Amino acid sequence: MNSLQVLVVDDEPAIRQVVAAQLRKAGHTVEQAGDGEAAMERLAKGDLDIVLCDIKLPGLSGIEVLRQARATGIDTAFIMMTAFASVDTAIEAIKSGAADYMIKPLNNEELLHRLTKVGELGGLRAENRVLRRLVLGANEEVFGFNSPAMREMEHMAAKVARTNSTVLITGESGTGKGVVARLIHQQSPRADGSFIPVNCGAIPENLVESEFFGHTRGAFTGADKVRKGLFLEANGGTIFLDEIGELPLALQVKLLHVIEEKAVRPVGSEVARPVDVRIIAATNRDLGEMVAQGTFREDLYFRLSVFHINVPPLRERRQDLSALIRFLLQRNTRRLASGGVPVSLDPGAEEILVNYDWPGNVRELENVIDRALVMADSGRITLADLPPQITKITHPSTPDIGLQLSGTLREQVKKYEVAIILKTVEESGGDRRAAAQKLDIGLSSLYRKLEEFEGAKPPQEKQDSQIEKRAD
Repeated sequence: MNSLQVLVVDDEPAIRQVVAAQLRKAGHTVEQAGDGEAAMERLAKGDLDIVLCDIKLPGLSGIEVLRQARATGIDTAFIMMTAFASVDTAIEAIKSGAADYMIKPLNNEELLHRLTKVGELGGLRAENRVLRRLVLGANEEVFGFNSPAMREMEHMAAKVARTNSTVLITGESGTGKGVVARLIHQQSPRADGSFIPVNCGAIPENLVESEFFGHTRGAFTGADKVRKGLFLEANGGTIFLDEIGELPLALQVKLLHVIEEKAVRPVGSEVARPVDVRIIAATNRDLGEMVAQGTFREDLYFRLSVFHINVPPLRERRQDLSALIRFLLQRNTRRLASGGVPVSLDPGAEEILVNYDWPGNVRELENVIDRALVMADSGRITLADLPPQITKITHPSTPDIGLQLSGTLREQVKKYEVAIILKTVEESGGDRRAAAQKLDIGLSSLYRKLEEFEGAKPPQEKQDSQIEKRAD
């Protein structure tokens, strides 16, 4: 199991030292207290997992320590010890909130077994709190990529997933860096552990350290209860540090120490706690340029980028677009469309979506799909259901065509088709055959669509088209 932070409370130094040595040998972090007052002082910091406490102590008894801890809101698990076994004391300990009860002298194997059981119970409670606070999305449907660039990215993700290497994911905003991070986690040996996503740019600078590493009770004004911290919440799993380029320099140093020492020190605590967590970071910024400017530490950059994955923008992987549009349409229909009734996509609307450059990438595409699902009538998405910034396509050969919205829907669709064709022909260096291949239509269909659009082509060009079509 994961390492636990344990406080051993006993007025006999020899017993404390023997028990502490056994627990340290098992991989736990151990502190000691010789009486109830010292135990309460240490408990007040709030960062302990388990207190192994003798019932008979000078001054405050073990039961009184437990009751005072509960009265002040400290929920650290207690295992009570006594050399004088009685049913009454056991009942009193359990009623006061103890998790378990043991008779001295302690059997080492039994002690470690009890400690493991109590620790696992605490871990389950903590994980339930995390699950309530975070939308993990572990059961989300996964889209199968078609483009070579994304298939290569998936291959790289699968390779690094089997290791414990830190990973740096780069790419424009909205490309799906978080999806890649989750993919790595789900294919890793840590898949059964927590996946904790953190937006480094969304946490106020004065709270980042506390959020990351936790704090003890009273560590600063307003710290009225202990906070475990996201790194310890992710213990045994993966922490995803999104927008890592927004992390303040002072925290960059501390993050570097966590990576190197595999331990975190909560704010207000004097004890570093071991942590076993895989770090995946992501950014849409140029960290190399930030290093040159002195705004990002070079040593941290090298630590994070042991394995680098770049997610290409959507405009560079158009082979994914048609299938991705249908995937999002099918998935989001169940969430947004009335009664989950299937919604179809008008061919003209799909053509506009496929040929748009998507500066906001997958995030923008999903927002447009969601809007269209809300706007659509009669179970069909048309051009009218798409936002203006998507449908306003302009082209030098068709001046301001995006604003020519007169005519029937069929006539408007033809205008958009021509704009797309002309744009593709231009991008293909005037090669109409290449343009037709890019658009996945026949060359004759390309010419027919141009000719059907009145005034789209001068007479001589139409004549040339007829000759080329016959040659085709």
